[in-house]
Amino acid sequence: MSSSSLQSLSPLDLDRLLTADERAVRDAVRDLAAKELLPNVEEWYEAGRIPRELAQEFGRLGLLGMHLNGYGCAGMSAVDYGVACLELEAVDSGLRSFVSVQGSLAMTAIHRFGSEEQREHWLPRMATGEVVGCFGLTEPDHGSDPAGMRTRARRDGDDWVLNGAKMWITNGSIADVAVVWAATEDRVRGFLVPAGTPGFTTREMKRKLSLRASITSELLLEEVRLPADAVLPGVTGLRGPLSCLNEARYGILWGAIGSARTCFETAVGYAGSRVQFGRPIAGFQLTQRKLADMYLELTKGALLALQIGRLKDAGDLTPQLVSAGKLNNVRAALTIAREARTILGANGVTLEYPVMRHAANLESVLTYEGTSEIHTLVLGEAITGIPAYR
Repeated sequence: MSSSSLQSLSPLDLDRLLTADERAVRDAVRDLAAKELLPNVEEWYEAGRIPRELAQEFGRLGLLGMHLNGYGCAGMSAVDYGVACLELEAVDSGLRSFVSVQGSLAMTAIHRFGSEEQREHWLPRMATGEVVGCFGLTEPDHGSDPAGMRTRARRDGDDWVLNGAKMWITNGSIADVAVVWAATEDRVRGFLVPAGTPGFTTREMKRKLSLRASITSELLLEEVRLPADAVLPGVTGLRGPLSCLNEARYGILWGAIGSARTCFETAVGYAGSRVQFGRPIAGFQLTQRKLADMYLELTKGALLALQIGRLKDAGDLTPQLVSAGKLNNVRAALTIAREARTILGANGVTLEYPVMRHAANLESVLTYEGTSEIHTLVLGEAITGIPAYR
C-alpha cells in the first residue's frame, strides 16, 4: 500500500464501507474545511476566539442538528453525522464541539423533551444557525457526579425561579438560549433560558491552553424568573441530560479519529521530507515503528466508529458501547498526537504544524462528556454487573 493511499486515509480502504451518500457528506464538509476553516483556524486558536458567523455557515450545510428529523433539520443518518464530525475535528476539536453542543445537546434536548411550541419556536432557527444554543449541566463543584448539582429551581406561583451556576459551558457567551438543568423539589428538570433574561449572565473563561478555537463560559443564575412554559415537559430526572450527553459522545468518538488522522498525515509527510544523517527520517526503523503503531490505532478506531454508527442507525446502540468508543478513540487519538509530535521534534510545538494544537485539544476531549475514568467504570459495570462509582 502506498503512502499516498494512507494519507488520503482510508486505512484498509475504509471508504469502501461508506455509502455514496455518506461519501458525499464527507466531501461536502471537506470542501467547507478547505475553503473556510483551514485557512483561518490557526488564527482563531491563537486568538482564543471563534467567529459566531460560523454558525450560519454550518447551518447552510445542514450540519446543525443534522441527525434530527423535522423542524428544518436535515434528518440524516448517524453515520452521516459521524463522518461530518470526523471531518470537522480533522480541522480542530473546537469546531466539532460547536456543532456537537448545538445539535447533540441543545437541539436534541428541545427536540426530544420539549413541547411542540418550544420545538417550533427554537429548532428551525437553530438549524440555520440564526440562533445559537448551549447546554448547562456541569457545575463548578459537580462534573462527573451531576446528581450533586446545586442549581435549584423553585415554584413561585406559575413561574419558576432559578439560582445557581454552570461551568465549562461551550458556546455559553454567544448563545441565544441556554438549556439549563436544575434540581426541583422532586427531580431534576430542564429549562430554556433565553439570553437577556434578568438575573442570567455569562462570563467567558479565558487563559485556556486547550480548545482555544471554542467559546467556553460560566453561566450565572441569580433569581432568574421564568414562565411555566420554559420548562421542558418531556422528562424529569437525570435521564434527560445524560441521554443528550450520550448523543454528544457519539460525535466525539468519530471526531477524535479526525484529529488523529490529521496528526498521522502530518507525521508521514514530515518524516518523508525531513532529512537527518543523510536520508529522510521516514527511513529509520524507530520512525517506521511509530508510524506503523499510529496507523494500526487509527484504523482500529475508524472501524470502531463505523460499527458503532451502523448499530446506532439500526437502533441497536447502547450507552455502554458509546462509552467504549469514546474511551478507546480519544485515548488512541491522544497517543497518536503525542507520537506524531515526537516525529516532528521541536517543529511539533509550533502552530506552523497542527499536531500540538490537536494534542492540546484532545486533553480536553479526554475529559469532557465523561472522563476516561468514568467511561472505564461504565465498561467495568457492563462487564461485571457491579457498579464501582462510589
